[in-house]
Amino acid sequence: MRLRTLIPLVGLFAFVLHGATAIAAAQSADFAVSQNGKPVGTASFTFASKPTGVDSASLVRVDMQGLNYSLSKTEELSPANSLLHVQLSAIVNNSAVSVVAKPDGAQFLMNISANGRANTTRLDVHKSTVFLPDFDAGALQTLLTIAATNNNRDLWAILPKQAGSISPIQLATYPDEQGTLDAKPITVHHLIATIAGNTTDLFAGPENQLLQAELPQQGFALVRKGFVLTPPAKPLAPPPAPPGAAPTQ
Repeated sequence: MRLRTLIPLVGLFAFVLHGATAIAAAQSADFAVSQNGKPVGTASFTFASKPTGVDSASLVRVDMQGLNYSLSKTEELSPANSLLHVQLSAIVNNSAVSVVAKPDGAQFLMNISANGRANTTRLDVHKSTVFLPDFDAGALQTLLTIAATNNNRDLWAILPKQAGSISPIQLATYPDEQGTLDAKPITVHHLIATIAGNTTDLFAGPENQLLQAELPQQGFALVRKGFVLTPPAKPLAPPPAPPGAAPTQ
């Protein structure tokens, strides 16, 4: 497992100033979802500019033993990438979940329906907030974007689980790494986001585009189509031994 050497504060500012400062007018990306190196699903996002800001959409599909998860999310963002409206539909192990969320005065209003029950949650409003469902590559791209415009500070995540909650995001910058994108060498920025006590490793390209994320869930990762990190961010689990094979010494 690699050592994590924190870059001094000056390095942190150098990164955020170098990165893009706004979501591109139009961009999209496709990701593989894996667990311990084994493909278990897909994720994708699109961003489209409009006169009043940005529309974004995310899709996720994970199908594996013990977890059947699908998500569809649309968002409206202001020109400054502030949340204006979120609509989410998901199925988690055959249970349907829907969320509609938007600012309401000095609060953020969330209407959540799950397991046949509906509830309303009001959260404090913060300027730089990301609506962050599980496995959502679009939300992580939004996080990278608003971090670049806020010097990696004063960041918040809305977590749409149970009744919903909001948590500060601590974002730290680590030494650059290397990789390839569509077989071409690329410099990779490495950040670690700590949210509600859990860490997510984020890997971004020179234009602040999300390339890979090592998720808090055990062994899960999102990897952009065509991207390879050199070396891998974390060692992959060895394949299971065939029946009757002697254990490896």
